[in-house]
Amino acid sequence: MKKLFRSIHLYLSLAAGIFIILACVTGSIMVFEDEINHLIYSKRYFVKAQKEKPPIDELIKYVENHKEGFKVTGVKVYNKPNRSLEVSISPIEKEKEKPITKEPQRRKENQFTVYINPYTGQILDLVNGGGSFFKKVEMLHRFLLGRKGGVGHYIMRYSATFFLFIIATGLVLWWPKSKAILKQRLKVKWDGSTKRLMHDLHVVVGFYTSLFLIIIVMTGLVMSFNWLNKGLFVLTHSSPQHSEPPKSKMIKDFHITSIDQIQENLGSKLDEAQEYSIRFPQKKDAAFQINVLDKNVSPNAINTYYANQYNGEIIGNLAFADKNLGQKIRSYIKPIHTGEVYGLTTKILNFIIILLTLTFPVTGVIMWLNRLKKQSQKSKPITSQKQYPLKEIPPIH
Repeated sequence: MKKLFRSIHLYLSLAAGIFIILACVTGSIMVFEDEINHLIYSKRYFVKAQKEKPPIDELIKYVENHKEGFKVTGVKVYNKPNRSLEVSISPIEKEKEKPITKEPQRRKENQFTVYINPYTGQILDLVNGGGSFFKKVEMLHRFLLGRKGGVGHYIMRYSATFFLFIIATGLVLWWPKSKAILKQRLKVKWDGSTKRLMHDLHVVVGFYTSLFLIIIVMTGLVMSFNWLNKGLFVLTHSSPQHSEPPKSKMIKDFHITSIDQIQENLGSKLDEAQEYSIRFPQKKDAAFQINVLDKNVSPNAINTYYANQYNGEIIGNLAFADKNLGQKIRSYIKPIHTGEVYGLTTKILNFIIILLTLTFPVTGVIMWLNRLKKQSQKSKPITSQKQYPLKEIPPIH
């Protein structure tokens, strides 16, 4: 039976190995995306704190006046005195008949983020949401630079599926027959031969990282396969559907409400938050959507509020605590996969696990070559014994 599992382990590794390596390399780069961006583009994200800030509405008008042909679709506020304000903008589309196409539109390529000094109104930077380096890395990680539902998407998600079977068969092959063998497979023999060292690095390190890898791969598969995503809600007897957001009630002689009014209505809920974002309504009956992330919580524990776009009144909310079990679990999938679920600690752990995973193809190939060499030596005929002609056979005394 182990021979069968060894064959499955080997051939799946050979089939998907290059794509698994690619996923690990790109994944390791994305783990510290925020930290790397903050280091390289510090002038974009950080400003010198001052005493007073102008109203956000004034900053939004400033952006609209300087970016003609664009409309503001949202703002993001960090409750840190040295952080910039992020304003999302997109091109104003002219109303005309659009050609029918089956090709999904990539909206993010037409979305930009304007970074503003919240004290002076100075525009610090303008970034294309779909053209950044890390966005390209993400597209490589998920779709091989293709599109969702394309060939690259299928290759990467089925390679991840193969990886899950590789991990499972690896655990079967690791499983010891006795306590003595168990002790050997729980530690690396650093003073052993090169052959033994390669074996231990592959087997022992593989065992210790297997649980983390299963979690990382499974969370990735839930995001890749729709049937797995649906299965999560079936298992938890939950519905994936959120309640419909409330509509804005149009008021006579209306005017579009100000962001400052929304901030005033929510009061301490925003003042005590770690950060919050406000999405602007795109239809006449839509509402402002305010996503609030409280302090000392995981990045998925977002509380959402809705405000009437005509008077700023809070007309509804969806607290993270009120979500059903399936929705709560699903919200943890991405932060667990990326390692950001508990901040820097889990990011470092995720990064180390991925780096260790990159050693498996090297040690695995060396073990495979050693096994082939051993099999080749066994198959050779034995020629080392001396052959005597019949007349030269020594006499038996």
